[in-house]
Amino acid sequence: MALASNPTASIASASPGEARRTLAVTGVNHALHDGYTDLIYVLLPVWQAEFGLDYVALALLRSLYNGALAALQMPASRLAQSLGARTVLMLGTLLSALGYAVAGASGGLIGLGIGLLVGGAGSSTQHPLASAVIARAYGSGARGPLGTYNFTGDLGKAAVPPLVGFLLTLTGWRHALWVVAGAGLVVALAVGRLLPRDRASRTADPGAAPRAPVRAVGAPAGRGGFRLLVAIGMLDNAARPAFLIYLPFLMQEKGAALTTVGLALSLVFVGGALGKAVCGRIGERLGVTRTVILTETGTAVMILAVIALPLAPALLLLPLLGVMLNGTSSVLYGTVPELAPGGQVERAFAVFYTWTLGGSALAAPLLYGRLGDMAGPHWAAAASAATALAAVPLMLALAPSLRGETARRPT
Repeated sequence: MALASNPTASIASASPGEARRTLAVTGVNHALHDGYTDLIYVLLPVWQAEFGLDYVALALLRSLYNGALAALQMPASRLAQSLGARTVLMLGTLLSALGYAVAGASGGLIGLGIGLLVGGAGSSTQHPLASAVIARAYGSGARGPLGTYNFTGDLGKAAVPPLVGFLLTLTGWRHALWVVAGAGLVVALAVGRLLPRDRASRTADPGAAPRAPVRAVGAPAGRGGFRLLVAIGMLDNAARPAFLIYLPFLMQEKGAALTTVGLALSLVFVGGALGKAVCGRIGERLGVTRTVILTETGTAVMILAVIALPLAPALLLLPLLGVMLNGTSSVLYGTVPELAPGGQVERAFAVFYTWTLGGSALAAPLLYGRLGDMAGPHWAAAASAATALAAVPLMLALAPSLRGETARRPT
């Protein structure tokens, strides 16, 4: 009988082979879940036409998935303490696949909403647990692998939405969701089969006292600035969906067909994958503060340019926009272990994901959806640019809490 793993156990890093396998399996799982999250953007115009929805309702549909994803981060971490991270990751992926199968089998809006809620609940498992599993596997060298893990999510964002856009040209949206649900079943089985069991689960003593939480390497317990980091993450994470909700409609106004809308989203996500791959390294050279200011300012400028330009030049700008739009998150995620309160890394990841994703889920329908209905998609997208800029002063306030950032702080 396998012992339950304690996802906050303090243990030595895994062997190089196990660490690489952990990163590979969690990366594939991340790609699937992020693809699941963002394929919704391709379907928004389809659902608007079929169900006669306004922008608030469309944003609410997206928030059903993201709201469940955000709200269940902490419960997923607690569940892993009894069942083990591998088991919870596998069950979460199965649940997400089931959610899209339910949405595909639905005959109306209520069934679609239930399916999105179930899918989001399943996706709540992978961010905090996979991040903590990687952090344990690599120990003090986890910043780079965490950036790689973050990058794999954007590979899924770049692949799944255009795949769904292509399937929509061949069949209905319900059949397309059954296809992606089948892919989720395959990935869930791979996670259960290939992900190494936590080292904590192999070395734990059932009668032993609970172990101390994992502490951030190189940062004192209780290091300040975590709340500011969460606030910056909330603004960054709100700007991204606030723009992406309206990107399909902006593209359609410029004359784009559904396949071109899928291509536009893919271009953003390909740029985002590149941004997450390179912004971590840029952050090491320029510092976290300068990198975040650069990416958030660049995000605002590129969004305004895409709104104003015709279709062809707007499409050409989308990859660069993706670099700026998604690159910030890679820098922020890599800073979580450094600022984790009390050095409790897994709890810090769960709190960070809960607030950043939860804030995004609430802001989309309440603020940006209503603004879209009142003023149109152009002004709502412009508001997302202002949201990105709002992170800049908070980043300046955070700089003194980061190692080596005070001397680099822009004047």
